Amino acid sequence: MSNNQTIENVGRRRFLQLTGLSAGGLILGTALPGGGSAWASTAGKAGPLNLFVTVHSDDTVSIVCHRSEMGQGIRTALPQIVADELEADWHRVNVVQGLGDERYGSQNTDGSRSIRRFYDTMRTMGASARTMLEQAAAQQWKVPADECSAKNHAVVHTPSGRRLRFGELAAAAAAMPVPDAQSLRLKDSRQFNYIGKPVATVDAPDMVTGRAQFGQDVTFDNLLIASIERAPVLGSTIDKLDDSAARKVKGVVAIERLDGGAEPPAFKPLSGVAVLAHNTWTALKARKLLQISWSASSHDQHDSDSYLADLQRAVLEPGTTITNRGDVDTAESSASQSHQATYTVPYLAHATMEPPAATAQVSESGCEVWGCVQDPQSVQQQVAAALSMKPEQVTVNVTLLGGGFGRKSKPDFVVEAALLAKKMQRPVKVVWSREDDIRHDYYHAASVEHYRAGLDSDGHVDSWLQRAAFPSISGTFQAGIDHPSNSELGLGLTDLPYAIPNCRTETQRAEYHARIGWLRSVSNIQNAFGVCSFADELAHVSGQRPDSFLLQLIGPDRHVDPSQGDYKYSNYGEELDKFPLDTARLKNVLRRVAVKADLNLRGDHGKNSGEGWGIAVHRSFLSYVGIATKVQVQNGRMKIQEMHCVADVGLAVNPDRVRSQMEGAMIFGMSLALMGEIKMKNGAVSNSNFHDYQLLRMHQCPPLSVELVDSDAAPAGVGEPGVPPVAPSIANAVFAASGQRIRELPISKHLQVS
Repeated sequence: MSNNQTIENVGRRRFLQLTGLSAGGLILGTALPGGGSAWASTAGKAGPLNLFVTVHSDDTVSIVCHRSEMGQGIRTALPQIVADELEADWHRVNVVQGLGDERYGSQNTDGSRSIRRFYDTMRTMGASARTMLEQAAAQQWKVPADECSAKNHAVVHTPSGRRLRFGELAAAAAAMPVPDAQSLRLKDSRQFNYIGKPVATVDAPDMVTGRAQFGQDVTFDNLLIASIERAPVLGSTIDKLDDSAARKVKGVVAIERLDGGAEPPAFKPLSGVAVLAHNTWTALKARKLLQISWSASSHDQHDSDSYLADLQRAVLEPGTTITNRGDVDTAESSASQSHQATYTVPYLAHATMEPPAATAQVSESGCEVWGCVQDPQSVQQQVAAALSMKPEQVTVNVTLLGGGFGRKSKPDFVVEAALLAKKMQRPVKVVWSREDDIRHDYYHAASVEHYRAGLDSDGHVDSWLQRAAFPSISGTFQAGIDHPSNSELGLGLTDLPYAIPNCRTETQRAEYHARIGWLRSVSNIQNAFGVCSFADELAHVSGQRPDSFLLQLIGPDRHVDPSQGDYKYSNYGEELDKFPLDTARLKNVLRRVAVKADLNLRGDHGKNSGEGWGIAVHRSFLSYVGIATKVQVQNGRMKIQEMHCVADVGLAVNPDRVRSQMEGAMIFGMSLALMGEIKMKNGAVSNSNFHDYQLLRMHQCPPLSVELVDSDAAPAGVGEPGVPPVAPSIANAVFAASGQRIRELPISKHLQVS
């Protein structure tokens, strides 16, 4: 893409100007996953928010990206697919950020779904546009359409060599009937120009020149900045407020209450007091002078340490059976060896580099918001409900996101801005500080999992019991939920890929005491930590190398269907026929990642070098990832020396971005494994900033390598699958180096991290 290209987030009127509807361009819509508009030629119509492709008379092509960009490169990858099938010249493509609108289909940019859900759709859109251009050229030349083919931003008549540029055909193509999707000719993969190739991100020029607009960058004339003091304990409300000192601060315009405290919390704002001022510094300064007494809450006595201790006791007792294959109890009773272990993961925060931020403006006709949001349609729904409007009255402009990880798909911070803008009758930007972000997150659930296995005389695992206890995300939205949900268990636990004849999954009760939400890779974090760590323990018990033992444990090549009785496996919302749980692909990743590690280097449990390797392999979000980690443990200190990733994600649309995502996942996973821990006392979060919720520092990050498996399988998830195997690979390496088993995260509770 050329350096002078403009990447914009635009309103309706500006969209019409950019896409040149009045100039008679070619505009396409398409049928979309999860609903959305049918095929339609909409040239000349007003407000076509379901549009993706526009060919302009000046030879440029505009492609709408309807998903949110948070560093994963989706504003490049999706248009990259369209441009390839369209035969567009990438240097003449402009990317336009789509507004929030249900006619796009799902815009919820989480769950590693953007490519896998829209790959086929984007190809079809590009192919349809190409076909219409070819038909327009054939009509102009009065030749059969099959003699015309698009190539490099033009249509060529093959017999004569005549050539027409896309821009010359735009108006005529707009008048052509939209071809039936079934009749389209898609490219053979050998013809791809961009798909599967590294393409520079379209946002890079703006990012390096400072022109990129994130949620925190939005500004207007007459804008007020709001800083909000929120209830420290979930469910608390304002009891007494003395804001007299805060009102005396020069520059303070207003102090407003925000009602909250209702449960389940869902996406509603917390109860709080907002200080509105002309600048952020004044708002923060005045906020510190607020004197607030908060009401009692049912969560006042919540203590994260005692909560985890209770769960540790609970998982040692029989629970609710979710899946059951064979007869675990009988197999255990006749086992030659048995082994058990319990694994603990604390509350975790998203800690995105850019804290939440949203700007809103409310008028009689509706509300317009600007924000770093992952799901603009959810924003529409929640803001509309809060303002008693219809969703179509809420316009959502999506800025770039300085990280998301699932936090910014919860629109509570946008609702705050909308409510305050309505009260003030002028634009309001709500700015979250780092302390706000850490103390009022939708946290990853604290969890405890217990595993028990029986091995026969040959060292084969004959029985496996797994029992989980953690507060469900479902409890955030529905009252009475006090067990992990089946969908959460299906993220690495009930979809166990091991060939074990006797296997049972159970859950124990765990109520929520904080807002629980999805965080990058969701329950795979604790499930993979437990499963992959326990498998490594069993390898040691049986006296086998971890890779050899895992190959035996996974068993023969096959497609696994975890559904069983009343339990239905969701497979991340995809069909098993298209995205099977394929043990051959998992074993391939295992073999490849084992080559990266010297698994014979066991460190003699600390007697010699204190160095050791650990591996872990895991399928999540339909991708297969292996991590190999080398650590050194000496005198109570540990250092990660190197880390390698092997990933099979199916077809990698943009390999550079996939590698970047895997590197980012490794760093994210190291932060969680080494130092991640949110502590709660008397219902309130004790942490406040990066000094007590630490992230990986540069000197702690080892050399990283990523190997992508060449694959013609359907594109699978990329953003999240690299995270789950990281923690167990580190913990397994620590054991190899020192003989010390890490069963409780973070590792910094047991060793000093250097």
